[in-house]
Amino acid sequence: MPGSGSGRVSIARLVRIKQGMRTRLIYRTITYHRRKGEAKGFGPGDFTALLSAAHQRSGGPIMVVWDRLPAHVYAATRTFIDAHTDWLLVYRFSAYAPELNPAEGVWACLRDKLLNLAVDGIDQLTLVIRSKLKQMQYQPTLLDGFVTETGLSLQPP
Repeated sequence: MPGSGSGRVSIARLVRIKQGMRTRLIYRTITYHRRKGEAKGFGPGDFTALLSAAHQRSGGPIMVVWDRLPAHVYAATRTFIDAHTDWLLVYRFSAYAPELNPAEGVWACLRDKLLNLAVDGIDQLTLVIRSKLKQMQYQPTLLDGFVTETGLSLQPP
């Protein structure tokens, strides 16, 4: 089957919380087929595109709390953030704090859904991942649970 075989699927995800609206999951995937010149994962441009999409979907300013993934702190990412301070505010987690990140709940839930799954290649895996994430998008109570698990307050101080 063309496109099948080894590789990896990278997932960028964020949980959007907006008062008075349902919690949303916004995500992107990149499938790496081990082809020459193909992106192996997300770079700064991919993350800034995700932020722009979140801004468009929210219809207003957004505040992002990010981990210390290298692409989150690249100069190109920092330049994008600095150029969009009118709608984008970014806070950084301490060096390692997955328990404070609602998107980690998404990852844990997805991982559980993929256990013992047999697929016929990386493209089929990508389709299954997208399908499972799409299902999560329409479960706001599940997403709210990921936020609640962090213990973070969503109310301004």
